[in-house]
Amino acid sequence: MTPDIFLALSAYAFVTSITPGPNNLMLLSSGVNFGFMRSIPHMLGIGIGFVVLLLAIGLGLGAVLAAFPSLHMLLKILGGAYLLYLAWKIAMSRSVDSGKDTSAKPLTFLQAAAFQWVNPKAWVMAVTAMAVFSNPANPLLSVMLIAAVFGIINLPCVSSWAGFGTVLRGFLSDPVRLKWFNITMGVLLAATLWPMVQ
Repeated sequence: MTPDIFLALSAYAFVTSITPGPNNLMLLSSGVNFGFMRSIPHMLGIGIGFVVLLLAIGLGLGAVLAAFPSLHMLLKILGGAYLLYLAWKIAMSRSVDSGKDTSAKPLTFLQAAAFQWVNPKAWVMAVTAMAVFSNPANPLLSVMLIAAVFGIINLPCVSSWAGFGTVLRGFLSDPVRLKWFNITMGVLLAATLWPMVQ
């Protein structure tokens, strides 16, 4: 991989990781509702889950889905349903967690990692990265390099959203503000499905 292509890949990884999408909206909400420390498993699940998705697509899953469109459609439907469920949970959350409430919990590492497999933005990012930046002459090395670049860049980017949410905790400790924040986050998360249904 030439330095120019490496820089372009790094820029692509940064821009796609830092911009709003389902993961970042959920982390913003998690930072507000649970704080930064309790959101760490969620952040790590996103980072590692996305790298695993990238590797799977780069090593052949993309070709399998292209060969079986019904499987791809099933994945879209399941992903959309799960995303709407998460949007509903966020929209209905009504209190900033102090760590004492055991009924409300942030996403676990495994839940966040599994979500990457049904996250429309993650799929677009991964398929595009592999299509644009992988090298057919050296596929394994280029797939590994793409996954490594995303692994290094993605985690700090998504973590910044949880950090921003944590900063907002004081302002949103007012129940009315928190209610409308969570409703807004739930609606925005559901709206991320729009590109998938067009």
